[in-house]
Amino acid sequence: VQLVESGGGLVQPGGSLRLSCAASGFLFSTYDMSWYRQAPGKGRELVADITSTSGSTNYADSMKGRFTISRDNTKNTVYLQMNSLKPEDTAVYYCHARKGSRYDYWGQGTQVTVSS
Repeated sequence: VQLVESGGGLVQPGGSLRLSCAASGFLFSTYDMSWYRQAPGKGRELVADITSTSGSTNYADSMKGRFTISRDNTKNTVYLQMNSLKPEDTAVYYCHARKGSRYDYWGQGTQVTVSS
């Protein structure tokens, strides 16, 4: 099983980034997918998630209206479009796959730094 994030980097405040997470080794379309983030000295927090069945999405309050999660089951990939980035969005962003309470996978993370 692999979850490989990409698309992170350095961006100025107000800028945009699109993160990707390529999945392999499991039946991607049957898993709920999420993005989490962890800022220096803080715990890991949920950014957004998208269900496997209906594609319903959920966002943390501070990301609503700025971030968009989506998935392409034909490419086994989940995306996170991040707009209007703020310095407080600086963190390592992690991809997460979950199916029920038994199957639970994490990516290695990708660094996002928002700074002028």
